[in-house]
Amino acid sequence: MTDRGNTGTSMIKPERPPHDHTQKLITFLYYRDLPRAMRFYEETMGLELEIDQGWSKIYRVTSNGYLGLVDETRGSHRAHDIKPVQICIRVADVDAWHRYAASGGVDKLTEPRTNVELKIRAFTFNDPEGYQIEMQSALDQTG
Repeated sequence: MTDRGNTGTSMIKPERPPHDHTQKLITFLYYRDLPRAMRFYEETMGLELEIDQGWSKIYRVTSNGYLGLVDETRGSHRAHDIKPVQICIRVADVDAWHRYAASGGVDKLTEPRTNVELKIRAFTFNDPEGYQIEMQSALDQTG
């Protein structure tokens, strides 16, 4: 039970709903040029538009993981030149993804590197407005 201030009333804190009832995890990114971002994620990344809300476009990345692209003039935030966010996508074959990314001329493409400590092999590149995308594979293929 918790006492809410000096009111003298006691309330039982409700139980947290279980996460197995969570339907989607959506990360929203904010863009100055939404159509350009859409073309990149559809054509270069191969993502399918799952939910079209007009000025917000939600793409399926995994079964319950989504990426939302938002027109900065309508969303909760504004696009900014500094992008303190990295989108990381775990894939089965990071080297195949690197060959594909290299053929498409993506911005700031790095070479794949193995990180034994993190047990991954990964590379990065930027989307059209500078958000960094990391493609990675697990070295032991169990994580």
